[in-house]
Order: sequence, then structure tokens, then C-alpha cells
Amino acid sequence: MTELIRSKKVVFQAALLICGTAMLCYGVCRGEADTVLSKAIRLCLECVGIG
Repeated sequence: MTELIRSKKVVFQAALLICGTAMLCYGVCRGEADTVLSKAIRLCLECVGIG
């Protein structure tokens, strides 16, 4: 019984990993990485008090 639960857990984890990777690739293709990076830089500069 525990082997069945363990195998389901592994399949579920693999499915989530594939889904997350697909979403990451989709975001990169849309150019979201540049947006996130620019917002992160702006936020860091505001926290330090420069921006």
C-alpha cells in the first residue's frame, strides 16, 4: 500500500515540475523576465533609498 502512495506522489511531483517548467518557458517567451527584473531593480533601489 505504501508503494502505491509513494508512486502516486512521484507522478504528482513530476507532473507539477513539468507544469511549472512549461509556465516558466511561456513567461520567458512573452518577455515577462524583463518586466520582473526591472521591477525587482526598482524595488531594491527604493528599499535602499536611492530610487
